[in-house]
Amino acid sequence: MLKDKVQEFAKKININFNNLDILKQAFVHKSFLNENPGFKLGQNERLEFLGDAVLELVSTDFLFKKFENRPEGELTNIRASLVNSNNLTLIGRELQIEKYLFLSRGESKDKDSKARQYILANCMEAIIGAIYLDNGYNNAKKFIEKYILKNVDEIVDKKLYLDPKTQFQEKAQEKYNITPKYKLLEESGPDHKKNFTVGLYIDKKLITKGRGSSKQEAEINAATLGLKKNW
Repeated sequence: MLKDKVQEFAKKININFNNLDILKQAFVHKSFLNENPGFKLGQNERLEFLGDAVLELVSTDFLFKKFENRPEGELTNIRASLVNSNNLTLIGRELQIEKYLFLSRGESKDKDSKARQYILANCMEAIIGAIYLDNGYNNAKKFIEKYILKNVDEIVDKKLYLDPKTQFQEKAQEKYNITPKYKLLEESGPDHKKNFTVGLYIDKKLITKGRGSSKQEAEINAATLGLKKNW
């Protein structure tokens, strides 16, 4: 049955694996092995390590050739927007990789946490590592270009490669010639689990409030919300 599940995913991404165990290992989270010490395969972190390197090389080569006139710093930001954990998590959800994960009972229940997002992003990199190991560089490249680099034109056209704070600042300066400011409004919770509320201002006008487990996260949240408002 486990083999059938993995075969189903291989068929979904249209790749014929010589050794399905390599692909299966890409879905094995370390928490699963803690509860199943007799499982014949190891966890996916080594494949993740390999896949991360392949992903960086493929995306760098792709952007270098596609955008001949863009400077290195801009290409770095574009690449980061494509290969960061948020984007990899979204693609992982599109591919429904949660259906194939080998997780502990506890991790299986925790579906919407940041930890689950990292598990999905890391699994995506492990899948790339598995494809590279079993099928070679060219097939790994095709997979990356098909699923991970597919939205590059939209990201560049809409400047989504800029972080939310930079996007909001550019918009505010363009519209009002004013640099927005962030002000800490509230701090709560114990030291090990702080919550921060930050206000985003243009001049003295409060545009929105952002919340997060750090001041930086709260500022990013505020800028993200601010980009969606009319002001």
